[in-house]
Amino acid sequence: MTRYKRKDPEITRRKFINAAMGGTVAVGGISLLSTLGTANPVFRLTRDKMPPLKGDVLVHAEESKEGQIIKVSELSDQLVRAWPMGKGEDGSNVIRKGDPNNILALFRFPKGQLVAPTNLEATVDGEIVAYSDVCTHAGCSVADSDQGDGMKCPCHSGQFDPKRGCIVTGGPPPRALAQLPVQLDGEQLVVSDFFLAMPYPYIAESEWESFKKEVEEQLA
Repeated sequence: MTRYKRKDPEITRRKFINAAMGGTVAVGGISLLSTLGTANPVFRLTRDKMPPLKGDVLVHAEESKEGQIIKVSELSDQLVRAWPMGKGEDGSNVIRKGDPNNILALFRFPKGQLVAPTNLEATVDGEIVAYSDVCTHAGCSVADSDQGDGMKCPCHSGQFDPKRGCIVTGGPPPRALAQLPVQLDGEQLVVSDFFLAMPYPYIAESEWESFKKEVEEQLA
């Protein structure tokens, strides 16, 4: 008598169907999880992701001072990074840093140094100017040039002139950094309108105009 049991050569119809169904469910489940895992999440335009809006106060973006209101006395010809701070749905303050493309660059130059194509009416006394601080080439944050002659993107060496509307003066960026209209309200710098031109990541004016309309409709 052999010590090994003889295996049943038949698989019953029920066993076969159960095995097939189990395999189908498993494969289907994996496929569904894979699909859900790679699907882009639905974008929800929350207040922290909205672009700088009229009435927003400009606050420091640097980690050591983040959220503190920027004083005019803190501004110079050296770049100061800022976030726009507005109101949430409940009326509390909300810093609009949910979209990293909302980061701003502030400068204060001696009167007469800001020239066209800078929109002087969108500055404070022709001295304080605000721009998007996101390079229009690949979305990197722009910094002061090591040479002290404007702004330079550390990613691909794009160069901009903040005294002349942040026009491109070197490298691959396709267009200037968008200027943001600002004004002085007491001791605070506040936004007075949308960006004057489409900021990064928009590549078509129609897309930017559509987004602005969506924001206005949500705020209404």
